Amino acid sequence: MPVFIGQDVTRIDALDKVLGRAAFAYDLKTDDMLFACVVRSEKPHALIKKIETARALSMEGVAAVLTHIDIPGENSFGAIKKDQQFLAKDRVRYVGEPIAVVVGVNEEVARKASGFVRIEYEELQVISDPFVSMTSPVLIHDEGNLLSHRKVIKGDIEKGFNESDVIVENTYRTTWVDHAYMETEAGLGYMDDDGRIVVVSSTQNIHYKMKEISRMLAMPPERVRVIQATTGGGFGGKLDVTVEGFLALCVYHLKRTVVMRFTREESFLAQTKRHPLHIEYKTGARKDGSINAVRVNITGDTGPYISYGETVCLRAAVHATGPYEVPNVHVDSRMFYTNNPVAGAMRGFGVPQLAFAHESQLDKIAGILNMDPLDIRIKNALRRGSLTATSQALEHSAGLPETLKRIEPFWRSRERQNDRRGFGLGCMYYGIGNTGVSNPSDCYLTFMPEGRIALHSGVCEIGQGSDTVLMQILCESLAMDDEKIVLLRGDTDTSRDAGSSSASRQTYISGMAVCDAAQKMKKYLEKEGYYSGRPLTDICEAALGKGDAMFEGHFDPPTTPVDMETSRGAPYATYAFATHMTEVEVNEVTGACRVVKVHAAHDVGRAVNVKNVRGQICGGIAMGIGLALMEEFSPGKSKSLDDYYMPTSMDMPEVEAIIVEDREPTGPYGAKGVGEPALIPQAASIVNAIKDATGVEARELPCHIERLKLLLEARRQK
Repeated sequence: MPVFIGQDVTRIDALDKVLGRAAFAYDLKTDDMLFACVVRSEKPHALIKKIETARALSMEGVAAVLTHIDIPGENSFGAIKKDQQFLAKDRVRYVGEPIAVVVGVNEEVARKASGFVRIEYEELQVISDPFVSMTSPVLIHDEGNLLSHRKVIKGDIEKGFNESDVIVENTYRTTWVDHAYMETEAGLGYMDDDGRIVVVSSTQNIHYKMKEISRMLAMPPERVRVIQATTGGGFGGKLDVTVEGFLALCVYHLKRTVVMRFTREESFLAQTKRHPLHIEYKTGARKDGSINAVRVNITGDTGPYISYGETVCLRAAVHATGPYEVPNVHVDSRMFYTNNPVAGAMRGFGVPQLAFAHESQLDKIAGILNMDPLDIRIKNALRRGSLTATSQALEHSAGLPETLKRIEPFWRSRERQNDRRGFGLGCMYYGIGNTGVSNPSDCYLTFMPEGRIALHSGVCEIGQGSDTVLMQILCESLAMDDEKIVLLRGDTDTSRDAGSSSASRQTYISGMAVCDAAQKMKKYLEKEGYYSGRPLTDICEAALGKGDAMFEGHFDPPTTPVDMETSRGAPYATYAFATHMTEVEVNEVTGACRVVKVHAAHDVGRAVNVKNVRGQICGGIAMGIGLALMEEFSPGKSKSLDDYYMPTSMDMPEVEAIIVEDREPTGPYGAKGVGEPALIPQAASIVNAIKDATGVEARELPCHIERLKLLLEARRQK
């Protein structure tokens, strides 16, 4: 019997990508396609008094200029609430908000004509600070400027602080971060022979996009087809509708094939960002290092629309105490509307920002108590039998103590090569899947006439390796070589809804759906004699003849919502855990910080593909270096990659990826997830390493060269 789980299987998309054969969305264009581009608001907050399109329409080569009046259905979209307009009707709330779509015979014509669309505005007062938003009489939405307020309360917080021997209070700040994926948003749309609207795009969720297009065009969902093109990165930024609605609207009116791509500048201007958070953190501990009380006040800026702000607000609250058992907790998490860029989903959903805070707090307490930073983490670590901040009992797969144990030899033997070197720790836990809500995945298996089995999956592969992992799970479940299996994936016509490729959920949730379908098919194959030697071609032919052609799989992880009154709940069926140890070198004259080496131990439940897990860990570390030291999006200033600094290969440290397998009984062969966990503790461990090297405590991310130099200068002046 072939073994696929736990093997270094080469990714099935690897060869095409490294040889440049993979067709990304914009690669699918042809010379006879029309090109569409978006006219966007130049004002952060204004009423639209008039949209003048005549001059643009009169330009040679312009096929159409579409505005809100051309939308036949609902002019709204949103994953949580339909509060965002495809094309603004009477009001804009941020710079970059779409107002019109210009379609031309080519990109040059469309972009030139878009400059001839004139918008007459009546400017409104701008709110650019969430602390102003919370008290301002100016309302960005009629129901008020507070998007969400979520609490997590456990025990008696005042008693907890009264009984603490050490209390540490600090304020932490993080900024906007752009996803900066290599491929900007792109896609094409056309009308098929049956008159259906087809959109092929760079996306993280095909079925959601299909439903939004259906609503916009007032068409039944079966009249819309969405296909995922090879996608050059997402990280959450391609969860929301990007080009899909515009393309569908153009095809609806023009009955022509239309292509669209955002320039890098347009992507920077208009697409969602990581939420900036202001975190007030108070920690109480006893003399023995046990954390006794944690109070956290989180104020977030979601921009003018919800996107995933409500989710970030809740997830930040749930994870605010970090991966530690704390008897007394009080967390207030609030998210406010502003006229800043729309903040949406980005790798970690608010947890990387909180990890920066709780790991800094823990190191500070350890220093006051003259306690080793590793020892204080071992003492307080969540483990089997622990209660989380929402009073959820961890009954299984809680591998944080093991990750600490695996890091311990490196930590104990660390040696400072010079005064500029420092070492830091960062720990995290992360709930796999959506927070306290149903988030199922469905798939199905069919027999094919040529004697193979087809896996029909709606999972979007965005570089995380899900195609390969799902195939490994199916091959293992059916005890069958991959040559006998075909993956039909990323097409609403050939798949069921698998949910979004986000929240580190696909290996766990869609993997279990594949297991469910495979168990049903395996019983059929056993009955038909496949495992006794009957050829698969015979079974396929007979099954198709009898109509026994489909085996459905489904999985929805068991969760309960976080109760609004009691704060109790089991918002995730399982959690990932990790410990990172980072070595840095700081130039105290210039403020330059170089990450030298990272030891990263991750409890992934079970590594379905060891090579892929290690790759995810390295990718998460790279993004964590950017979060800690470089990446800072400034509205109105950060316009392209010229003025937005990101890690390159030259910034990558030596990485020792350590895989811990505390198996999750509800996951496929014990697997959980690692996509977002790989990022979450990295920035925290870098900041703690900087403190170890220099003595300065960074309270704002990124701690880039200028900011660190100022901190070092301030230290010298004391």
